Amino acid sequence: MREAGTIRKFWWILQKDWTMEMRTKDRWVAMMAFVLMTVFLFAFAMGSPSARISAAFPGILWMAFLFAGMIGMKTIFGHEMPEETLTGLILAPGDRTAVYLAKMAGSLIFMVLVEAASTPIFFALLQEPWPKRWGLLALVLTLGALGFVEVGTLFSMIGAQMPSGDLILTTLLIPLEIPVMITAVQATADMLVRGRGSPWLWIHGLMGYDAIFMALPLMLYDYLWEV
Repeated sequence: MREAGTIRKFWWILQKDWTMEMRTKDRWVAMMAFVLMTVFLFAFAMGSPSARISAAFPGILWMAFLFAGMIGMKTIFGHEMPEETLTGLILAPGDRTAVYLAKMAGSLIFMVLVEAASTPIFFALLQEPWPKRWGLLALVLTLGALGFVEVGTLFSMIGAQMPSGDLILTTLLIPLEIPVMITAVQATADMLVRGRGSPWLWIHGLMGYDAIFMALPLMLYDYLWEV
């Protein structure tokens, strides 16, 4: 019975956040604007295609996603705080970890949508050839997005309850996102740059990171909320 209530709570929160975002489009517009600004600036700065651009392409791609994702993280709990509706969500029937999981799932959806919409633009404007193993690239993008939102959602919840929440979110988030960014960049580079090794070692590293930071927030969620 409790599991059914938790599932209903999860879907209700996810639907609520999705409906609100479709009405306001705050997170979508902010994230896409940053990503597009980044790709246009690098496209004009680097000019014609070269080996230098190809080598830097994976880093440019993930740097844009990292900072766009941080913009999106700030709004996860922002709509809940003015009227203190977050407390109501926590106390609603069902396990309160459903709040974290629903917020994380919503953030993952937006992150993946931003990646899906902007990655072809990156390849086109920076004049990089589209990879033949596009399914593997999609896997890396999804795993990287999952690793980012797992940690980001947890620290966004912590920062939302503090006066200097944005500073805390940035300070805590960036160091913990370094491993996922390194592995994602290396896996992407192995797929796109000739002469490099197989990307599967880095993909397995992404999977391991995602598994750890899927379990860790669920273990610490109740404690951190009480604190």
